[in-house]
Amino acid sequence: MKKYLLDLEVVSAEHISGRYTLLKLTSPHPLPEMLPGQFAEIRVDDSPATFLRRPISINFVDRERNEVWFLVAAIGDGTRRLARLQPGEVVNCLLPLGHGFTMPTAPEQVLLIGGGVGVAPLLYYGACLKAAGSTPVFLLGARSHTDLLLLSEFAKVGRVEVTTEDGSQGEKGFVTGHSILRREQFHRIASCGPLPMMKAVASYAKAHGVACEVSLENKMACGLGACLCCVEPTKDEGNVCVCTQGPVLNINQLLWQV
Repeated sequence: MKKYLLDLEVVSAEHISGRYTLLKLTSPHPLPEMLPGQFAEIRVDDSPATFLRRPISINFVDRERNEVWFLVAAIGDGTRRLARLQPGEVVNCLLPLGHGFTMPTAPEQVLLIGGGVGVAPLLYYGACLKAAGSTPVFLLGARSHTDLLLLSEFAKVGRVEVTTEDGSQGEKGFVTGHSILRREQFHRIASCGPLPMMKAVASYAKAHGVACEVSLENKMACGLGACLCCVEPTKDEGNVCVCTQGPVLNINQLLWQV
């Protein structure tokens, strides 16, 4: 898929909760095609300590408003600068990058499991699944109710189930302990979030014979497969660049103990 280097204008930078900001960008021209699970490398200006672009998952593409959304977790100097962007500022983005989630060839019941900022790519995937006739169900986990992100947006796309570690919202515990996994069956599972969570989801999927893809969050400095910062060992292809051959990979490719 063709990649574009675009100067995009900030429509809004909405502080959601804690360190999280929803960044909405637009262009005077129609945005290029973007697939769920792909990401952008965003240049960070006016941050002397930030030399490299920041890889951010594509959270949603609003074709009616010609907007692309990014969910930013303000962790370091670069992402803190992105979180402080103001409407009208211009952001340079290289996109779309990477290999996204698989779209079913026939309608399916799909469970999308996310934790923390890892919920970001699941919103657009769910919207694309719904538009194609499949049924997305979201299972979202967080430490506390204050860490649950964009629940109202997810609810526009599909049913939302929640877990929190402290029990402040939804079922108490981790996503892999949610009762939905015992009482419902799914054709496919997709997951993004902390590595231990994704490994637990992969173990569940393999034990129950459910197709499963995960979106890895390896460090991706260039996004083009040149720097080799993001390599991941696989069963059949050796070390692969997550930025070009991922970030979405089938669990059967990975050397996880599943």
